[in-house]
Amino acid sequence: MVIQRVSRAEVRVEGAAVGRIARGLLLLVGLERGDGERQIERAAKRVATLRVFTDDEGRMNRGLDEIGGAVLAVSQFTVAGSIRKGRRPDFDRALPGELAEPMFERFVELLRNEGAAVETGVFGALMEVELVNDGPVTLIWEDRE
Repeated sequence: MVIQRVSRAEVRVEGAAVGRIARGLLLLVGLERGDGERQIERAAKRVATLRVFTDDEGRMNRGLDEIGGAVLAVSQFTVAGSIRKGRRPDFDRALPGELAEPMFERFVELLRNEGAAVETGVFGALMEVELVNDGPVTLIWEDRE
């Protein structure tokens, strides 16, 4: 998962906004083979409690709840892609859509259960994601055994 601290972000499908947040986190969520309930529970907890927003002294010391922020979660299988060999990306590690969709929806549910306000894109749709990366701050979350 790619986590970006944003001052605003929006996702559009066929030109229409389907998800929009002001200050918060944009998540590009790529589910991989082998991911399960344990991984998405840990990811939801981590995102909901991540302290990447600056305090009065300029340190990354505040979480979403402290700044009134939100999450824009976008399912993006290409995050699981590899460009290690050849010139064309390899998506063998990506979880097939029929398995990834309910897992992505469960991840969003867990984020909301943690108290996060969450907007989403449309699973499997061709989407346009627009964001203003704040900082810039971009982090990668991997939870491999």
